[in-house]
Amino acid sequence: DLVIQFSLKNTQKVDCGGGYVKVFPAGLDQEHMTGDSDYNIMFGPDVCGTSTKKVHVIFANKGKNHLIKKNIPCESDQLTHVYTLIVRPDNTYEVRIDGNKKESGSLSDDWDILPPKKIKDPSQSKPSDWVDNPKMADPADVKPEGYDEIPKQIVDPEAAKPEDWDTEADGEWEAPTIDNPDYKGPWKAKQIDNPDYKGPWVHPEIDNPEYEADDTLYAYESFGAIGIDIWQVKSGSIFDNVILSDSVAEAEEFLAETYTKNKDAEKAAFDAAEKKRTDAEEAERKAAEEERKKNAAEEEEEDEDKPKVEL
Repeated sequence: DLVIQFSLKNTQKVDCGGGYVKVFPAGLDQEHMTGDSDYNIMFGPDVCGTSTKKVHVIFANKGKNHLIKKNIPCESDQLTHVYTLIVRPDNTYEVRIDGNKKESGSLSDDWDILPPKKIKDPSQSKPSDWVDNPKMADPADVKPEGYDEIPKQIVDPEAAKPEDWDTEADGEWEAPTIDNPDYKGPWKAKQIDNPDYKGPWVHPEIDNPEYEADDTLYAYESFGAIGIDIWQVKSGSIFDNVILSDSVAEAEEFLAETYTKNKDAEKAAFDAAEKKRTDAEEAERKAAEEERKKNAAEEEEEDEDKPKVEL
């Protein structure tokens, strides 16, 4: 097995940013490494507003980078969380967060690394006489005589010329118009079931001649370095406890030692600090409000002491 595991703590309450690790092949020129340097695997959480909170898992294969098709929710609070990716030699994978399984499956199914097994038959097309409309106009339904003569608007029968209307000054009075309650819009025949309806046409598929199974999708020639890729608008992310292993048990033991035994204490300390912060903010707010009331009372008292001038 291949196990990639690291912890990430976003102390700044990240609202848009990504924090990933990249596993590189041997021979990486680390001095000149950039975000465009070729890598084997990229793994980590991506957060942007409320719409994007997911774990990216990207595998490089034959010069192309392939992003997982599944949506794996990530954590977005200010506590430490551990992200674990397990890749097995049977071409399966598992993603864990804080030691808990969040997703698993097949490399061939959950990534578009290989061409599709089936493709649409290029020799087939929808027949010209194929009927895919489930409904049709009722041929027995006839537009009522005079239907098109019904106006959209009519003169308001309740309108009356104002008594002070001056024709010479105001012009000829015209009653306002209102929507005609008898107007039904453009006439349309009733819809009935179409007796010739055949259902949606499904394009026949054939085996893809370009598809070839690959039982080595999990494998890479080498692993030479692991790096951190950060895209953020706020600083304050802490990466720690990075491990690259061939043993799930070793990664689990490392997680227990570096995360599990500390998480409750971290949460308690965070909650205490948050309470202290919110209490201080509330005290500041109350003090400001008291100051505002005091100033308003003093101004009111000054106004009352001013001599009144009668005009």
